[in-house]
Amino acid sequence: MAERTPVHREEGGLEDSVVRVYRCAKVVKGGRRFSFAALVIVGDRQGHVGLGYGKSTEVPSSVEKAKKLAGRSMMRVKLTGNGTIPHRVIGQSGASRVVLLPASPGTGVIAGASVRAVLELAGVKDVLTKSYGSTSPKNLCRATLDALNRLMSREDIEELRGVKLAG
Repeated sequence: MAERTPVHREEGGLEDSVVRVYRCAKVVKGGRRFSFAALVIVGDRQGHVGLGYGKSTEVPSSVEKAKKLAGRSMMRVKLTGNGTIPHRVIGQSGASRVVLLPASPGTGVIAGASVRAVLELAGVKDVLTKSYGSTSPKNLCRATLDALNRLMSREDIEELRGVKLAG
């Protein structure tokens, strides 16, 4: 289950949220050796979001590595003027599928913890979601990013069709 942690402000207007910390134990002659991995989402709530996964022997250093990787993997999200997504979209990663549906203003982000972290830091204000398949936080976050990456603006569709749409 995804852990809900407070969102931290960084310099440059970026915020981060630790979605999950994983602990792995290796049994050796003297006992157990623990290693940690952190799944972190970084975003500016203005349409930029990234995901990072860092591993280390200590939790703080794994979180720092994940933040650094998330900052490098930032992507632009195409949103409408009223803070929702332009159309229904499905994202997939591994055995997880996430369906994102546009919602009317005032609805809020209706999503599970992992998907919510990605959408809120991307700047989405109103959206309905449904996840299918695996509930692994890693795959759900990646599937959400895949769905956001598949979004097309009105101008993109017009360009593909070669026709100016009415409206």
